[in-house]
Amino acid sequence: MAVIASVIKYEGDNDTFVWKHPCEDFNTTTQLIVHESQQALFFMNGQALDLFEAGRHTLHTQNIPLINKFFNRAYDDTSPFHCEVYFINKTEQMAVKWGTDSKVEYVEPTYGFPIQIGANGEMTLRVEDARRLLIKIVGTENELTQSGLLQKLRAFLMTKIKPYFANYIKQNAINIFEIDQKLSDMSEAMQKLLVPDFLDYGISLVNFFILEIAKPENDPSYKKFKEIHFRQYADIAEAKIRQSVGIIEEETEKQRMIIESQGLATKRQIEGYTYAQERGFDVAEGFAKNEGSGGNMANLGIGLGIMGSVGNAVGGVVNQAIGSAAQSPLAKCPNCGTLMPQNAKFCLECGSKLEASDAREVECPKCGNKTPAGKFCIECGEKLGGADNE
Repeated sequence: MAVIASVIKYEGDNDTFVWKHPCEDFNTTTQLIVHESQQALFFMNGQALDLFEAGRHTLHTQNIPLINKFFNRAYDDTSPFHCEVYFINKTEQMAVKWGTDSKVEYVEPTYGFPIQIGANGEMTLRVEDARRLLIKIVGTENELTQSGLLQKLRAFLMTKIKPYFANYIKQNAINIFEIDQKLSDMSEAMQKLLVPDFLDYGISLVNFFILEIAKPENDPSYKKFKEIHFRQYADIAEAKIRQSVGIIEEETEKQRMIIESQGLATKRQIEGYTYAQERGFDVAEGFAKNEGSGGNMANLGIGLGIMGSVGNAVGGVVNQAIGSAAQSPLAKCPNCGTLMPQNAKFCLECGSKLEASDAREVECPKCGNKTPAGKFCIECGEKLGGADNE
């Protein structure tokens, strides 16, 4: 004798997409409980009929109109009827793993050599159309789990993923040695391509992730082009490093010159002279070392003039020296006529002995300036008096 259920519900795990309730005999007072994350679909005579959403439902024939036309009521409202109830899990089932069962072969777009690669990852699935899923995949089975769904979809996945995968790499010219950098973009593109295919089975492909690309590390061609690729980038990196080092050295030299210049400027400021004055000192020092320049008074005057023009400080010293020399009394050699100090005893040019002269100074009665003792003032020309001037 068949047992008539009074409550129909499912509280199984979330790894199950579809679960069929084991009881198939109900009466019109049976309670159907559907959780928020579920739907319940009634089958009768192999046909998918009424679909119930979340809530508590009493199974009256008024609530199941599609069943009502198949139900010939032979007794009262509590009469039993026979049907099947499938619970559909609507939660997003994440971390559903996938992987290619064989290598994807294509021609590498950058270097042009044939290559075989594999791929694996995870996806997130959700039931979008319960009727379509039950009719196209579940059929008469009692349940559909993640592993069962993947087993049924494996052929479909491989025939879709492999060509999509190879075409995307070719169209976007993705270098096999840089492909890991493109996993996010590839995952997003593949997800968009596969969405319509999954919807055809009543399933929504919420997310699709490529987590790993399996490369042929033992393939000689792959090894060869990998070495070429990384050597090329190593050369570029080395050139950039050398350029950076050169720039750093140049900047360091500039900084060193700036620091030295700032230090020298500070030194000049402390010692109280300028760059022009420093150059004047250098000229004076060079002139003093020049042996051919000190032989006569004419060369001395040229040297002093040069030094006087190179800076105010040096010029002031030179002018003072020249002024002092001009104020000294001069005597004239009676033999060659060369001018020299009055107290000289011999001529600098011809060596003649000179008469001693009186180098005394007297005060001019007219202008009051000091002037060498003689007949006239060297400042105003006034005739000087006195016994010594007669």
